[in-house]
Amino acid sequence: MGNIQTSNVQVPTHIDVPKHASNKVSRKVLPIDKSDDILAKVPKVIPQSCCYLRLKRMQRVHDYLQMEKDYVKVTSKNQKFDRTAIEDKKTINKLRGKVVGIGKILELFEDEKHAIVSMSHSKREYYIPILSFVDKSLLRINSSVLVKAGGTSKNVPVAVVGVLKDNDDQNLSAYKVTKKPKESFAEIAGLDQQIVELREAVEFPLTHPELYIQMGISSPKGVILYGPPGTGKTLLAKAIANSTNATFLRACGSDLVRKTSGEGPKQIRNLFEMAKQYSPCILFLDEIDAIGTKRFDTSCKGEKEIQRTMLELLNQLDGFDDRGEVKIVMATNKIESLDPALIRPGRIDRKIELPKPDQRSKLRIFKIHTSQMNLDKDINFEKLLSKEREMSGAEIKSICSEAGMLALRNLRKIVKMEDFETAIKNVFLKSKTEKEEIYL
Repeated sequence: MGNIQTSNVQVPTHIDVPKHASNKVSRKVLPIDKSDDILAKVPKVIPQSCCYLRLKRMQRVHDYLQMEKDYVKVTSKNQKFDRTAIEDKKTINKLRGKVVGIGKILELFEDEKHAIVSMSHSKREYYIPILSFVDKSLLRINSSVLVKAGGTSKNVPVAVVGVLKDNDDQNLSAYKVTKKPKESFAEIAGLDQQIVELREAVEFPLTHPELYIQMGISSPKGVILYGPPGTGKTLLAKAIANSTNATFLRACGSDLVRKTSGEGPKQIRNLFEMAKQYSPCILFLDEIDAIGTKRFDTSCKGEKEIQRTMLELLNQLDGFDDRGEVKIVMATNKIESLDPALIRPGRIDRKIELPKPDQRSKLRIFKIHTSQMNLDKDINFEKLLSKEREMSGAEIKSICSEAGMLALRNLRKIVKMEDFETAIKNVFLKSKTEKEEIYL
């Protein structure tokens, strides 16, 4: 057989399709609903809400239990630490033994194991050791220490067993007012001019010192408030402390009087040094006439100590810069009894008198102190003021408080006119008809 020649074979260009065969492959097409409701509808997913909430509740309970476990663990550690600290303290007290008294370190050696101590009840000096449990970082020259007794008489110091904090620092910390006074200028009536003068001398130099520099003037160094008792001297000092962010230090003149020689001037120096540390600061010296009276020749040691205290006060007032951030405010009832050197210009540059309120000011003070009280409609304050002409702001406040107490005593929530009339009789002391006699 021979090879087939394919070159001569012709491929048909057209194939006839049988009549029974279809031209397309049939496929079922699903109808599409193109309505707006179907396209905008979001499929809902409904979780098992009860199981989910139960799971969250159990997780919250687990967190609370874990927190309680941590708290119990920390508390138990603290209790163990407290027990250890108490036991250590008892051991130290046993080693410390009987304390004979308080001494003062005169000389401290380099090894910090021995010191020369003087006792308060004796002029003798003792060379005694310092026990190992004493905190060496607190040891300073002139610091107060606890001294252990010993010897045949059980009254001889043999060792230093403790260190006391400086008493002067504890006394000075009592002068600092940590909380801001609640009194404000809105609660003061009848002293509008005095408030302006006080703010110009105390508040504005602390808040706007650039104004005084631009004007080329110096702000007042000190201010003294004087007037009869109950006219608002202390109230003004509290209000000026409330209006500024400065530290408020308050000291009474009687607190600066010391029995021991040299303690009064030392207290003044420490007080002014504390004012510098807490600057900006307002130092309020109330009842300054306790240490600032006129000087006279005397042989009494107490009077001489008071005069030395006043001399130190004069020295501190001269040492302050006129543009410093420490302002001095004094108060007294008797300015005529003060020494002229204390209130001269350059030390006390502004003197503000606080008189007793007039009729209009009294009405304002009554309205201020009765603003939170339930008053009867028939109350007439002008009628009350006509019965007692001279009346201070402190006395008006006392009258309002006494009237409220009388209403409570009668089981009433409304204060009536008769309560105020009775309160005035109780507050004011009636002069006795009997003459005063002098008994020799």
